[in-house]
Amino acid sequence: MRKALLLAVLSLAPATVAAQFDPEPHRAVANQLIQASLKDSFAYKRLARLTDGFGHRLSGSESLERAIDWIVAEMKRDGFDNVRKEPVMVPKWVRGEESAELLSPRRMKLHMLGLGRSIGTGPAGITAQVLVVKNFAELRARATEARGKIVLWNVPFVGYGRTVVYRAVGADSASAVGAVASLVRSITPGSMQSPHTGAMAPYDTTGRIKPIPAAAVTVEDAEMMQRMQDRGEKIEVKLMMSARMMGVSQSHNVVAEIRGSERPDEIIVMGGHIDSWDVGQGAMDDGGGCVVTWDALRLIKQLGSKPKRTIRVVLWTNEENGGMGGTGYRDQHRAEMDKHVLAMESDNGVFKPAGIRYGTGPGGEAIARGIASLLRPINADSIAVGGPEADIAPLYALGIPVITLDTDQSKYFLYHHTEADMIDKLDPVDMAKDAAIFAVVAATVANMPGTLPRVQPARPAVP
Repeated sequence: MRKALLLAVLSLAPATVAAQFDPEPHRAVANQLIQASLKDSFAYKRLARLTDGFGHRLSGSESLERAIDWIVAEMKRDGFDNVRKEPVMVPKWVRGEESAELLSPRRMKLHMLGLGRSIGTGPAGITAQVLVVKNFAELRARATEARGKIVLWNVPFVGYGRTVVYRAVGADSASAVGAVASLVRSITPGSMQSPHTGAMAPYDTTGRIKPIPAAAVTVEDAEMMQRMQDRGEKIEVKLMMSARMMGVSQSHNVVAEIRGSERPDEIIVMGGHIDSWDVGQGAMDDGGGCVVTWDALRLIKQLGSKPKRTIRVVLWTNEENGGMGGTGYRDQHRAEMDKHVLAMESDNGVFKPAGIRYGTGPGGEAIARGIASLLRPINADSIAVGGPEADIAPLYALGIPVITLDTDQSKYFLYHHTEADMIDKLDPVDMAKDAAIFAVVAATVANMPGTLPRVQPARPAVP
């Protein structure tokens, strides 16, 4: 069935590709959108209302659903078309009470956060010696030492993609050699005793590997235990976690549109993910991304121009610990996939923008460069090749071109998934520029004669 679907997608007639793109007819509107965005701090103030009013928005939580209801009411006041909630079933994970204590060679509280999807330790907790390793190869070499111990992955940050694998599969890897729990050094280039949570990959379901509890500790505590081990000292830790999965619950994607005046069935979609972890406010990750794309739609409507294609904002749910919002949107809108001409997302922090990243078929670079030239007034006219963020990845896999923000990433992973992810880390002017970029790109693609070239759809794995 999946193969048949792929063939159907490949046989669909795409919208006309803009072989040549002239940005000049779009420059006046672009300048108006930029000026309107920069005249005040509307996006920042709206984000403050969201984050201060509702706090964290963990999937399955009451605070997430209350925030979604508030957003829907605000979007209706903005006067958008077809404002609605689209149901999505999401996993519900609850952190509960948790702690970690160093018992030997001295007693002290460790700074920790349980990882999303982790099981608990049971009411008695787990008390065991710690084995510190720096990579998978070291664990394999010391596999006999790991049995019955807590494995601590003290892996230095060498980029998020390369380092986060230890958070994702560290527990299964440790359990496979007989460990009773897994600790991972927080995935961050810097720390002030701030633990970073995040999702584990789902536990191995073959039955060959026993699920064990998993948590993150700070860089400082991980390095301290490394030094203790290097000195030959016995390290003993007591881990207490009441984390548990509670099945699934209903959440929602939020959808709002400006319906196209000439080609309403052709759709530009943009958004961020409305869920967050249960620490901090989720302002940077990803309340800000939600608000700047939402504000881009407001700016376009406020301008009074009628885009030829439909511009749709989607605030996806459950990106952090399941991705069900992105896949749910794809599945609920499967019949429209051939008419989605562009997907955009902000999930890298709404910091100072340098330009845009694009993922298109051949010929997309020239069009992306032309669109980016409209962003010169805010010094954000650079372009770079880049793939999709998580929630639009299912659309990209079906061939839909993508554009994302290229922002300053120097601070993002310092606060990512921590108690410090609060709105004070963001700048109102940077947010206004980010909103302007989404508004300009969306309005331009909605009105240009052709479209960005589609990418080759991903081929399904052969069973």
